Amino acid sequence: MPIKVQSNLPAKKVLEDENIFIMDETRAMMQDIRPLRIAILNLMPLKEDTEVHLLRSLSNTPLQVDVTFLTTESYVGKNTATNHLDQFYLTHNQIKDKKFDGLIITGAPVEQMDFKDVAYWEELKTIMDWSQTNVTSTLHICWGAQAGLYHHYGIRKIDLEEKLFGIYEHRVLHRRIPLVRGFDDVFYAPHSRYTSVSKEDILNNKDLLILAESEKAGIFALLGDNGKNVFVFGHPEYDRVSLDKEYKRDKGKGLDIQMPVNYYPDNNEESKPLLTWRSHSNSLYTNWLNYYVYQVTPYEL
Repeated sequence: MPIKVQSNLPAKKVLEDENIFIMDETRAMMQDIRPLRIAILNLMPLKEDTEVHLLRSLSNTPLQVDVTFLTTESYVGKNTATNHLDQFYLTHNQIKDKKFDGLIITGAPVEQMDFKDVAYWEELKTIMDWSQTNVTSTLHICWGAQAGLYHHYGIRKIDLEEKLFGIYEHRVLHRRIPLVRGFDDVFYAPHSRYTSVSKEDILNNKDLLILAESEKAGIFALLGDNGKNVFVFGHPEYDRVSLDKEYKRDKGKGLDIQMPVNYYPDNNEESKPLLTWRSHSNSLYTNWLNYYVYQVTPYEL
């Protein structure tokens, strides 16, 4: 898919080196079509890595996508250069009068905090409320999924006994639902989190439908209000070395972290990790864009 981004976005060069078609603003203006307008609220600390992960995941359909990156005003992290944020990111106040075909709310390393203690929680609530009137479909990822479930449906997150960390096997429950169309009966996805949600709470809510789950990792994908809200736990957009970087970073800090499960061949952390989830990750994002955004959104936003 042609993805329209600013010409000098660093992620553009990374993806072009992977032979992924990234279209800059000049060429996009020459095409007589309306691109899908997708906003990405990037709450991850390493924003440039997340840009690459998500743009790569959105790159597998013939649809043209115009991406707008959003960051929070109420909290500015220290892991991304200020000039990068100033050049490539907007805030909700700058786009609140606009409408978007889709919105992605990423995860964030704040899951062990109460929602109300997160510095940008009030701002995030405002954005999530805005999404219900100004966005056709919103995809919530990992902590973003927990935040969305709590805010929209009152479902609380629960603490796990230990960090869920590694690559886990999942099973599809509703094959006819478009979000998991084309999935195998069994598929794999990365997880890196300390919290989860109660399956019982989900089943007790008539507006939510579990589409895939794991015996060990729990719920993976949920549909809310027939696709107005989509929730994905874990990080299917992660690349081959994302968990490797996280593991070795925390290990280097002396933190008590276990080796990611089902990740390194023979559990040898010096081995190149196997990439076992990319095809299903691509299908997930393609299905969301096609069936819950493109097929539903009005031509005139």
